[in-house]
Amino acid sequence: MTLFAVTGITLNHAGQIEAHPVTTSIEEPVPDEVLAAVRASVAEAGVEPGPLPAALGRWLEDRSIRIRGREVEWSPDEIYISMPRPGGDAWLSIDLAAGEFIYESTDRGLVSWLNDLHKGRNTGKAWQWFIDVFSVACLVFCATGLWLLARHSGARAATWPVVGLGVVAPLLLILLFMHR
Repeated sequence: MTLFAVTGITLNHAGQIEAHPVTTSIEEPVPDEVLAAVRASVAEAGVEPGPLPAALGRWLEDRSIRIRGREVEWSPDEIYISMPRPGGDAWLSIDLAAGEFIYESTDRGLVSWLNDLHKGRNTGKAWQWFIDVFSVACLVFCATGLWLLARHSGARAATWPVVGLGVVAPLLLILLFMHR
């Protein structure tokens, strides 16, 4: 809950937090045997051959590039894979005619990574499910807190005025200061 609150603040002030993205680029020719396997895959199945040949997958993994589960965009002349992730982005392109490989990866830092986790952006299904379960737990926490307030409010005269202020204050801020 603390991490969620902290990342809420960093998201609210994202324009004021200076980021220093680090970009890594690789440009090199694709080995002939790998390129031949890719071209054969395209020739056998047409423009949309499905999964990449195993030889290309191994060659990319040798460069610490993991493409498993990524959508591959095929065209007659190029393979393109977008690889967004929390706190960064990456993509690769293989020119099938020239046999050139281009890879670029950008890491935007820890604050960006935490902010993307907060939003569930590019995090995968497991993290999105975790956020949903955590949100339901927070709702249960709030509902039981209100139940406890109702149960013990008789001994505390300020309970409902404070709860009311907690509801009215944000509404007033929205109505008076938020521009449409």
